[in-house]
Amino acid sequence: MVQLDSSLRTLFAALTVAAIVCACSLQAPDRAAERPPPPAQGPLPGPPLPPQQTPQQPQPLIPARPPRAIALSHASSSLVTQAHAQIAHGDLAAASSTLDRALRIEPNNSLLWIELGRLRLAESDPHQAEVCGRKALALASGDRAVQSQASRLVADALRVQGR
Repeated sequence: MVQLDSSLRTLFAALTVAAIVCACSLQAPDRAAERPPPPAQGPLPGPPLPPQQTPQQPQPLIPARPPRAIALSHASSSLVTQAHAQIAHGDLAAASSTLDRALRIEPNNSLLWIELGRLRLAESDPHQAEVCGRKALALASGDRAVQSQASRLVADALRVQGR
């Protein structure tokens, strides 16, 4: 068996490593360069082709939700009923406090903001009624009936303000 001296072994190892590195760094040939050019755009002999149909719109991945109906929770509904009774007895301050409690339970319920806005109009505070109406309108997306009530509240508040 032939024994290689250490310098030859080192050289052989270096060449082997270099060959492996070169083989790993080779990239696949660019296939785009090998493609033939696209055919010329022009009329082809033969009968005319039918006109292309318009592609259909892709279906959304998530179907659109139907408009959501806004409703009061049981607790808020009870508080609104209580506020209506307080308004009927002329106790607007207690009704305001009751509606504030309902808004602490459901701060994003546009129906409660409309109730509070109507109360503010009854208290002769049209500016606050307008603010409540605009807040209700912002929260009422998806429920046209509630949006209509909120818009009516804003219009009433603006009318009282003379705007």
